[in-house]
Amino acid sequence: MKILTILFSLITAQAFAQWQPDLRLTNNPSVSLTSHNNAWCIASSGDSLHVLWHDNRDGNYEIYYKRSTNGGSGWGADTRLTSNSSYSGFSSVSVSGQVVHVVWLDQRDGNSEIYYKRSIDGGSSWGADTRLTNNSLLSEYPSVSVSGQVAHVVWVDSRDGNTEIYYKRSSDGGSSWGADTRLTNNSSLSDDPSVSVSGQVIHIVFYDNRDGNYEIYYKRSTDGGSSWGADTRLTNNVLISGRPSVAISGQFAHVLWHDNRDGNYEIYYKRSSDGGSNWGADTRLTNNASLSEYPSVSASGQVVHAVWHDNRDGNPEIYYKRSIDGGSSWGADTRLTNSTNSSYYPSVAISGQAVHVVWSDMRDGNSEIYYKRDPTGNLVGIQNISNEMPNGFSLEQNYPNPFNPATNIKFNILKAGIVKLIIYDVLGNEVAQLVNGEYNAGTYKVDFDASSLSSGVYIYKIEAEGFNDVKKMMLIK
Repeated sequence: MKILTILFSLITAQAFAQWQPDLRLTNNPSVSLTSHNNAWCIASSGDSLHVLWHDNRDGNYEIYYKRSTNGGSGWGADTRLTSNSSYSGFSSVSVSGQVVHVVWLDQRDGNSEIYYKRSIDGGSSWGADTRLTNNSLLSEYPSVSVSGQVAHVVWVDSRDGNTEIYYKRSSDGGSSWGADTRLTNNSSLSDDPSVSVSGQVIHIVFYDNRDGNYEIYYKRSTDGGSSWGADTRLTNNVLISGRPSVAISGQFAHVLWHDNRDGNYEIYYKRSSDGGSNWGADTRLTNNASLSEYPSVSASGQVVHAVWHDNRDGNPEIYYKRSIDGGSSWGADTRLTNSTNSSYYPSVAISGQAVHVVWSDMRDGNSEIYYKRDPTGNLVGIQNISNEMPNGFSLEQNYPNPFNPATNIKFNILKAGIVKLIIYDVLGNEVAQLVNGEYNAGTYKVDFDASSLSSGVYIYKIEAEGFNDVKKMMLIK
């Protein structure tokens, strides 16, 4: 026990794994830009990360791609996905296994049309460009989301004399595409759709000024896009609500947008816990006298991740915020960038326990693409077993033990506060951060998957409002 006490005295002094340094992904004297927040510029599948942007290094804007196959530790070369003399921009990416789906707006045909491209080998090679729209007016700002073999695309389209939201799907992994489906029908403007899919349920948000000012609207399909429900108005105020982003986790739908009802743009949040049938109240996530804009959201289990750009520091910087209870409560704002120039248009993705963010950044004198990650920021597998007040703080022995490769750990929290539960090897090296956030009083269970670890003894330690405890567990493979 004395050895363990000495060991954890050393461990306590070590910094917990959090956000790692910014990494510059592009390096050329021209402009590299991520898309608006309705579209994700980063997607993940296991340890593979896929990043998109548009870039004018070739004399006009083209779509570029870059990937990491080791969770963001290293990155491959830039890959040019388009090659024509006109503008290609505002791309969106989604991935299912080894199939990477990309959409963007393209002016090679004399007006803006939506184009599609895919890779079936995880980004190693790419198929031909596929034109998804064909009309004489503008088709712009696409967003794509994939579930298995079914790819869903939404965009803004002015073929009807005003901008409306349109939808298209492929049921064979992008090999062929169905007809265009008009989702909105009013005499005003509908703009910047964002799409997220879970199985057969497709969730779309957009902003719309049919009410005399811009409000956030929601629409869903429960049969894979064959039919659609009515438009649902999510906001109701006399000023502007715009630039929404949507993420789905099970029956929970999470929507973020920026809103100037408070006199300046702030980030607002709303959720549905029943798959979009009903919606809770608006929640204001930011509160400062400057502009907070262009939020991007991603969700996994009960953990919701939000990023946006914010100029409370005198110039736009990237900020991050997290909820670990499905959006019921939110942690503090975390500033991710710190430079004297602008950082803007962030996009967030998650893979396993890691959180990944990309954005556009002017610190180098021109706009470049930057990346940042928190390897343990996505707290997976945390369950609130009971909200009843326990008798005291406690940490239970993991079960099963020994285990291979997964086990779970229960702990009791006597009063609300910051809780940390960290796994170490016998040398005191941190190998996993299972819990790091604010929790209410109650009983919790967290899953631990040690698939990537070697057999041996591991130590887990809890810290909670002055309470500390340590236990050992055995991984046998």
